[in-house]
Amino acid sequence: MQLYTRTGDHGTTRIIGGKSVHKNSAQVEAYGTVDELNSILGMVAAHGDLWPELQTEIMAIQQYLFDCGNDLATPGASERYPFRMTSEHVTWLESRIDAYSDIPPVIESFILPGGSSLAALIHLARTVTRRAERCTVTLQQKQAINPACQKFLNRLSDYFFALARLANHRLGVKDVLYERSGKVFHNDLTKDQIPK
Repeated sequence: MQLYTRTGDHGTTRIIGGKSVHKNSAQVEAYGTVDELNSILGMVAAHGDLWPELQTEIMAIQQYLFDCGNDLATPGASERYPFRMTSEHVTWLESRIDAYSDIPPVIESFILPGGSSLAALIHLARTVTRRAERCTVTLQQKQAINPACQKFLNRLSDYFFALARLANHRLGVKDVLYERSGKVFHNDLTKDQIPK
């Protein structure tokens, strides 16, 4: 099987539907950064400290990211090329964030990426997710995209923050606190003041 086609030798590539675009276009930057993130998740999934049920979850997210990249490479949804990401993917991520965020001890300051090697790698995934989100916003300013992709990436960085903290907690490694941080994670509202 021949892997090279030579069709991109002049700096262009074909997106879904057959349109030719430059390889540094906003569209290719967006789905290319999602692909980069997916590769990092391959490293997370293969990490020796990762527990089995989370490996399954990370591999599911890899599938969703491939769907997201597919949608970002599609100029517009059609019957032939429908979008794959939906609001259900976002809701699922929110449920995982809620499940994980209350397990580690409460923090009130920023933390530095690190602690265990697993958490450090998850933090790397978090920051690349943020870059993928920025690229997606840039693309969204130029053309219509599947809004579920942008929302998914926005939640995904929060998911990785919660997951990195959970990884350190499970491995018995303390989060590395930013020494000059003020209180940033707190709630000044009493129960009586919370809007109903």
